[in-house]
Amino acid sequence: MDVRVLSIQSHVVRGYVGNKSATFPLQVLGFDVDAINSVHFSNHTGYQHIRGQVLNEEDLGTVIDGLFSNGLNYYSHLLTGYVGSPSFLQKIASVVEDLKKSNPNMIYVCDPVMGDNGKMYVPESLLPIYRDTIIPLADIITPNQYELELLTGKQIKNVDDAWAAIDSFHEKGCKHVVVSSSELGDEKNLVAFASSIKGGKKTKVTVNIPKLNSNFTGTGDLFAALLLAWMHKTDNDLIQSLENTIGTLQAVLKKTLSHALELSKGSPPTPEQLELRLIQSKNDIENPEPNVQCRIVA
Repeated sequence: MDVRVLSIQSHVVRGYVGNKSATFPLQVLGFDVDAINSVHFSNHTGYQHIRGQVLNEEDLGTVIDGLFSNGLNYYSHLLTGYVGSPSFLQKIASVVEDLKKSNPNMIYVCDPVMGDNGKMYVPESLLPIYRDTIIPLADIITPNQYELELLTGKQIKNVDDAWAAIDSFHEKGCKHVVVSSSELGDEKNLVAFASSIKGGKKTKVTVNIPKLNSNFTGTGDLFAALLLAWMHKTDNDLIQSLENTIGTLQAVLKKTLSHALELSKGSPPTPEQLELRLIQSKNDIENPEPNVQCRIVA
């Protein structure tokens, strides 16, 4: 079967976050992508000024109704990212249920974008919807450490805390949980945690991700899209999928940082200079060179 992704997340005219960060890599890896933009902004929020429109739940329902009315409701995957309102997120839950009626084998990949570095940048009212409604519907979920803490209501102070939080997602029915980054590493590395249940067997791995001395935007969106692609292409081989995903991500970020530093000529790079070099990384997306190695925990 041809693979087709419905991706519901943010859109920017200039730059690479949300659907702009996810669509190109998925297409390069052989996926058709139908994008619904939860917001349509001029640029991401790291710039001084931002203008644009926000899609509400009625708008989302209208678009979905159009697809269903034409029989265009069969998807192999659903990918969701940034959502700014609780009513929109509730509508996504009903969309997941309706799409799974059309294809019970559809894979739902959820990036629960809520915040980072101890700061929540969506309304707190989204949290219980993610926790109680969305997670049980998701097949793959990719929170960062802060989002993991929000969703479980517990601080992640050590490795045991992280695994306990991840297991709580499995208990809600989520088959694959990948914590895309945590602060449990050291000065040189972030640590990612991943746990996957396949054929009744659980695989748990950690992987050190080299830190780069800059702040990028759109990396979580890119991570979730790449993971979706590689989990499908490897028949849910968690280790190969993670190593390929991080291999591409590191290549893109290194290329982006190098270009930004060249343009900034010794000054701190601007948000524009740090926009992801996705198009220039087409070969890195198609042919990832894993530069990290997963460590099997169980």
